[in-house]
Amino acid sequence: MAHPSRLPRRWRRWLWLLAPLGLALVTWQAAEVARQQALQELRQDADNELRLSAAGLIGHLSRHDYLPRLLASREAVRRFLSSPESQDPMPLNRLLDRFRAATGVSDIYLLDRHADTLAASNWQRPNTFIGQNYAFRSYYSDAIAGRPGRFYGLGVQSLERGYYFSAPVWLDNTSPDASPDGVMVVKVLLDAIEESWADQDAELLVTDADDIIFMASRPELRMASLAPLSTDERKALLATRRYADEPLEHSGLEILESMGERTRLVGFSSGPLAGERFLGLQRSLPQLGWEMLILKPLDSVAQAQWVSALLAGGLYGIVLLGGGFGWQRLRLRRERELFAERERHTLARARDELERNVASRTRDLVETNRRLSDEIEERKRAEADLRRTRDELIQAAKLAVLGQLAAGINHELNQPLAAIRAYAENARAFLARERRESVDRNLAEIVELTGRMAEISAQLRQFSRKGDERRSAVSVTDCFEYALRLFQTRLQENGVRVERRFPASPVWVNADPVRLEQVLVNLIGNALQAMAGCDSQQLTLRVEADSARVRLMVEDSGPGIPPEQLTRIFEPFFTTKSPGSGLGLGLSISSRIIDDLGGRLGAENLPAGGARFTILLPQEHLAPAPPCPDQESLPHA
Repeated sequence: MAHPSRLPRRWRRWLWLLAPLGLALVTWQAAEVARQQALQELRQDADNELRLSAAGLIGHLSRHDYLPRLLASREAVRRFLSSPESQDPMPLNRLLDRFRAATGVSDIYLLDRHADTLAASNWQRPNTFIGQNYAFRSYYSDAIAGRPGRFYGLGVQSLERGYYFSAPVWLDNTSPDASPDGVMVVKVLLDAIEESWADQDAELLVTDADDIIFMASRPELRMASLAPLSTDERKALLATRRYADEPLEHSGLEILESMGERTRLVGFSSGPLAGERFLGLQRSLPQLGWEMLILKPLDSVAQAQWVSALLAGGLYGIVLLGGGFGWQRLRLRRERELFAERERHTLARARDELERNVASRTRDLVETNRRLSDEIEERKRAEADLRRTRDELIQAAKLAVLGQLAAGINHELNQPLAAIRAYAENARAFLARERRESVDRNLAEIVELTGRMAEISAQLRQFSRKGDERRSAVSVTDCFEYALRLFQTRLQENGVRVERRFPASPVWVNADPVRLEQVLVNLIGNALQAMAGCDSQQLTLRVEADSARVRLMVEDSGPGIPPEQLTRIFEPFFTTKSPGSGLGLGLSISSRIIDDLGGRLGAENLPAGGARFTILLPQEHLAPAPPCPDQESLPHA
């Protein structure tokens, strides 16, 4: 086999000269293309992150826009503002503090027409706003002019950055020339939204119309300017008191290269980011009058350039080496053909052996799959049996509670029965004397007593029925009231004081109403048993709600739960009652029911004595059709 002819010496010298130049050109071009592509991808990522961050900031602030208008319309605020010198401000202070805690804002305070603070949610703190005058704030001047106000800056007392919403308070807005009599102000802190920026692989800055960095993911950049400020500009900003006495130094940001509208390559000459380079993308927030700037590090761009240059250089070298080793393929071709022939025979033998192994393995897999199918069917049957057993235990627990209620129910039924007998005997006597009016009155009393007995039996029938496991919007206060009706007799006979701490507005949860009633009846029954024999018996029912969850709490004034038993009270068949007083299934079944409803049941001891059981369930925000599963809505007889 002939070998390829060797290149002339002159061509070999040119090849050695051009090879390095070609390598340099290829690597440079590849790095430049990679840089442009990486910058484009980085810009797209920065634009997406900037859009989401801007939407999150606007949403965080805008959700509190309604609050000052809502508070300004409350009768308690207007009544206090009409004559503040003759009223106690503490009820209004506590009202504002409750609204502050419920809505998650920083502070809420009321100004009079002269901008003096009359009431505030932080009345108990040393740096309270009460007594301070805020006539210099624009949110006061906007609101006292009759329009809603917005403002951002450092608090005069707290020196905390905040965003302020204000609304006018009218005592009489019917007159055409009426003016506001006060201003309601809500302050929202910005730290929470900044903390959410810390997880991003970027630096986020928010600047105002004066190019002052008001918010930043890196604390060192806050209260600095994008561009150096002159002495007059700095004095003018300090005179507004928007930024208190902050020096407003230059952040050190420098524009290195402009890449189009609102896109630049920037660096920092000083500060915490000195020496680093970023891709900067700017977005306007017209609703707030701010600009948001995101800075993405250029590390990925440099890495992409290096990788592309190395790959291009490696590919270039592979091409050169391929040409150099091409002639060897001609010389080794025969040897490769002989080697390939030997390999074909070897592979044929290996293939036959593999086919035999595959057939054997296939048989094993078929048998294994059959066994797995049998096990799956058996597991499904076991789970079905478990569900039936669980439902039977739940119903048995409900019937056990009915047995505990039987004594009280029997007492309530005996009284109407005795009265019915007396009225019937009187009616016979009156009938014999032809006193028909008296007979009619006695029969009317009998009809009323039978109605009372029907109400009692209806309550038992409503409680003893099985739930259908369908979830709907349920009123927690109505369910509490239904459960209390079943224990009305025991509450009256034992002198138990019931304290209801429910929200003013209805609270709804997404649950199965019948199963939720069973849990509440079980918890109230346990509380009454725990307080049996105590001198002072008080049952406290609480409902607390936030934006996503609702807490239902049952508290008693009994001896509490021994600490060593707190971790075991939800175990099946574990009970602290005397033998024969219970099976130990009530709390276990109740915990399982709440778990199935997507919630959690917990227990703890109160510091002042007694125990508290807390049910945590998801809140239902949609207005439901029926208020509660207690469709009969029967008052206690």
